[in-house]
Order: sequence, then C-alpha cells, then structure tokens
Amino acid sequence: MTLPLDGLVVVAIEQAVAAPYLTSRLADAGARVIKVERPPGGDFARDYDSVVEGDSAYFVWLNRGKESIVLDYSDPADAALLQRILATADVLVQNLGPGAAKRAGFGWEELRAKYPRLITCDITGYGEEGPYAAMRAYDLLVQAESGVASVTGTPDAPGRVGVSAADVGTGMYAHAAILEAIIKRGITGEGSALHVSLFDAMADWMTVPLLHYDYAGTIFPRVGLAHATIAPYGAYPVGGEVGEEETVLISIQSDREWRRLALDVLGLPELADDPSFATNPQRSARREELNKKLCAAFATIVPDDFRSALHEAKLAFASVNDVTGLSVHPQLRRTTITTEHGHANLVAPPVQFRGEPRVLGPAPAVGEHGEAIRKEFADGAS
Repeated sequence: MTLPLDGLVVVAIEQAVAAPYLTSRLADAGARVIKVERPPGGDFARDYDSVVEGDSAYFVWLNRGKESIVLDYSDPADAALLQRILATADVLVQNLGPGAAKRAGFGWEELRAKYPRLITCDITGYGEEGPYAAMRAYDLLVQAESGVASVTGTPDAPGRVGVSAADVGTGMYAHAAILEAIIKRGITGEGSALHVSLFDAMADWMTVPLLHYDYAGTIFPRVGLAHATIAPYGAYPVGGEVGEEETVLISIQSDREWRRLALDVLGLPELADDPSFATNPQRSARREELNKKLCAAFATIVPDDFRSALHEAKLAFASVNDVTGLSVHPQLRRTTITTEHGHANLVAPPVQFRGEPRVLGPAPAVGEHGEAIRKEFADGAS
C-alpha cells in the first residue's frame, strides 16, 4: 500500500526527543528519513537507559523506520557527502545546539539559497533572537521557564509534567508545519524555512493562564488532581474506611451536569437547588465548602455503585491509574517494532487510518545504513 509521504526524503540531523518525535511521524507516513548521527556514539538518547532489551526506551519509540549514518561535519569528505544528500532531499530537520548548524555549513539561509525546493525546519530552545537565544534548553528547563511547572503540581510545590511535554509538543507543532509546507510547495514549487522553539510551544500551551493574569490579575493556583477554574472537577475519595477508599476522578462541565450529579447520582435535591452552587463561577468560588459536601456524600457510596450511577447519568469519570494500570488497560493499543537487540512493544500510533493498516519500521543501530548511504551518494554516483 502506498503511504502518503512515499518518495519524500527527510534528512534528520537530530538528537534527544523533539526532532526525533517529528521525524518518526514522517517515517510512519512513508517518508525516507536519513538520520545523521555524530561520532562516536550517535544520538545521545541512545544512552538514556537500556530497558528495552538493551535499547533506550526513548530511542526505540522515536526512531522507528529511519536509516542511520554517522557523519563528522568537521571532516571535509563527510561535509561534502552531507551536501550531496541535501541536494536530493525534500526536508531538513535539525535541533542541534544554538548556532551549530550554521557553523557546520547547513544553516537554513545557505541551504534555502542553494536548494529552493528544500523545506528546512530548525528546532531551538528559546528561539533565534532575544536574550535567551544562545541558551541550551531541555524539557524540564523549559517547563519551568515558561510557567508550565507553576500550574502543575500540588499547592505545596510546582511540578514537572511527568512526560516530555515540551519536547513532544514542539515536535507536534513542527510536524504540522512541515505538512503545511509540503502542501505549499506542491502549489508554488517553493520550499520554506520553518522554525519552532520549545519555549514558544509551551508559551502557547500557557495561553489561558496568561490571559487570566493579563485581563483579571489572577494567577492560576496549583490544585493537583483538580481544575483551577471548573468545579467539581477532580479526584475524590469514594466509599470505605479512611485509607481504604477508592479514588474516582469526576468532571462536571456544565450547570446541567451539576444538577444531574446532585439529583441522579447523589439524590440530594437540596444540593441541586442551592443557589450558591448554581453556576460554575459560584462553585469555583466556594470550592472548599463544595468539596466538603461532596466528600461527605461520596463517603457513603460503594465505589462500583458510584461509577455505575455516573455512567447512567452520562457524567464523565475516570480511575486514577498509574503505569501498572495503563499496561493492562483494556483500551490500550500496542504495536511491535524490531530493534538492534530484539523487539519493542510500543503504544500504537494514536491516529488510525481506517482500512489502511501501517507497519512501523525498525529502530536502527548506530550507523547501520552508513555504508549503503555513502555508496548511494558517493561523489560522481548517478
């Protein structure tokens, strides 16, 4: 079956998470992704851990379906080889340190002048201008610098989003932008020079807290497993003795749903009719009082009965799972790829193309395809 990006050549001078996330999705869609790694050990994400039969969890997740070649940009022969590869490429993605690509001879200005159809995508930490442009940046640092950590965690302390939110979010933005640039090139024949920074990505995610501050002077509180502006929306103990109760997370999104919770689930018309809780702003303003009433009511309900009642009332709820629960979750879809040392049982890609099953490619060993690529792009090769 022909995939949508079959025939597209992507050069990925990348490391860590953000750029590899982007290019792995291009590879999933059929693009040929040539991953350029630096000597001696290649992408440093290979050494984050060895939990997947000797391979790094991050690496096998984000580098499936790619070819690997090791190049030393300071070696004139390798630098010339890279230029020959780029001359045939459709897309260049790079997320090296500040200024490294330009110093090595593959900065976007030079490449766009030489190869007008080429789409370049630079991923940086804080952008290419401004006082932070030269700073190195990694996921946790940007979560803290952008304010994401300030709205994450408990009232006692800020916290990191427990997965690489800045990296993955940036990779998603870059993936969407490259697809737009491919469409544009199909219309105009011209490539594009794209840039996305981790800080800009997380600043965009922070738009709602920022608008609350700019227009109302309010600072979003850290509320743990709750919501800063919607109530009730959070995790509550249900049934059982103290210490033995189960935690159920509920989400009430409208005043109609609030009445269904009070009437149909709890059987408390006095709570449904209490004018002080009639609207979400009122419930949010009296959150502590509201939670006391709810916790008292929830304590008398058997957890399974509570879930059944919520389901019957068409109200949203969830269990507060950990990774142990996720690993056996009935909704979890998985797929398997081959790796240098065996196999990796990954989460299946979120988007499903109905009637178009996809098989993900293997994760490469360091420089696994170097000999073949050097021969293909040798000086004078046709």
